[in-house]
Order: sequence, then C-alpha cells, then structure tokens
Amino acid sequence: MTLGNPKAKVTVIEYASASCPHCARFNNEIFPEFKAKYIDTGKVRYVMREILTAPTEVAAAGFLTARCGGKAKYFPILDQVFRHQHEIYQNGDIQGVLGAAAKSQGLTQQQFEACVFDGKGLADLDARVDLYSRRDEITGTPTFIINGKRYDSGEMTLAELDAAIAAARKAH
Repeated sequence: MTLGNPKAKVTVIEYASASCPHCARFNNEIFPEFKAKYIDTGKVRYVMREILTAPTEVAAAGFLTARCGGKAKYFPILDQVFRHQHEIYQNGDIQGVLGAAAKSQGLTQQQFEACVFDGKGLADLDARVDLYSRRDEITGTPTFIINGKRYDSGEMTLAELDAAIAAARKAH
C-alpha cells in the first residue's frame, strides 16, 4: 500500500510486520512526524511492504484486518493495530484488539471476520510477502529502502530519515 505523491522524487519503502514491536514503536513515535513532514507535503512517496514475523498469525491477521478496509482505511486500521499491539501480547486477545481496530474505521464484526478468515486473502498476502522479501532479501523488520538504498539499521529516527532523504534527493 502507498501514501503520498506518486511522482515524488523520493520513494521510501518500509518493510514492516504487524507483530514487530520495533515496527510498532516506529509507527507510534516517528511515523506521524515523518508523514507530516514528507508524505503530506508531497516530497515522498511511501510504500508499506508487509512481512510476516513471529508470531506470524498475529502479523497476518493484522495485515488482513488493515486490508479489509480497502486503500482508504488500510493505514488508519494498521495504525490502530500498531498502537494496540502491546495489548495482544499482554492479554492474548488477537480478535478483540483487531476487531476494535476494524470497528474504529466503520467495519462490522462480520466484515472483520470475513477478512481475517479469508483463505484467498491469506494466500495473496503470503504471495506478496514471498515475492518482495525474496526480491529485496529482507531478513528483519523494520527495513527501509530509500530510492533503492537499503537501510538495515532497524528503527530509523527522524534525523536518520532526514539525512537519507536529503541524500536521495541530492542523488536524484
């Protein structure tokens, strides 16, 4: 899924997992300012690439829930998944947390369940994950690729993103 100007000179690809605590921290603490500074201003095209890390059932269910809302609701639902990820790990209530994330964007319980238990949706997710993770040799999350340059440092700070984006703009 993508956000931002498709014609932007800089493309930031984030490989993330809905079950990854580092990805959740990036989403919760860095992404809002990054989005305001770069995506909302049209300076960056942002691409979210889904990866399934352990526990993979949490990651898959999180992404299937986000996709349930379509493109318009994908990122708001995924944001809720990341913001409440710790609750899944604390109480094990995957369905409750993800159902609430879906409901926050107007989806019914029936719509949520149809998406999460959709075999074709899961097969499509697995195919996307396999394609992109093999192609870009992703071994951990989060991983960032900015205009083709890979950053494997895990969580990036806003200052690190600023520097990487500036370098990408200069090289463009």
